[in-house]
Amino acid sequence: MARVKKGMNAHKRHKKILKLAKGFRGSRSKLFKTSNQFVMKSLKNAYVGRKQKKRDFRKLWIQRINAACRMNDISYSKFMHGLKKADIEVNRKMLSEMAIADPQGFAQLVEVAKSKLA
Repeated sequence: MARVKKGMNAHKRHKKILKLAKGFRGSRSKLFKTSNQFVMKSLKNAYVGRKQKKRDFRKLWIQRINAACRMNDISYSKFMHGLKKADIEVNRKMLSEMAIADPQGFAQLVEVAKSKLA
């Protein structure tokens, strides 16, 4: 059986990790062992960040909708409950965009929600 040396495959693996570590400071981008640690950490953080981004945007949309609702004399929770009763299904992203770009249209939605609550 022929002997298999790992040199070529190890070189490929090292190059792949060092390429991912490009832009890191100091030995984090130069030395394989350190690069490998910080690349793994950065990949983990990127994965977590993709989940957090969804949470953060949802929080932002809710804050914007709440601010617009308060300007129309209704709370966020009552507004959402009124929309649900009125069978209006608009996601929070679009509601927040409406609150910013089209205040009159948002005010009409608020009126519909208020009428369903009363």
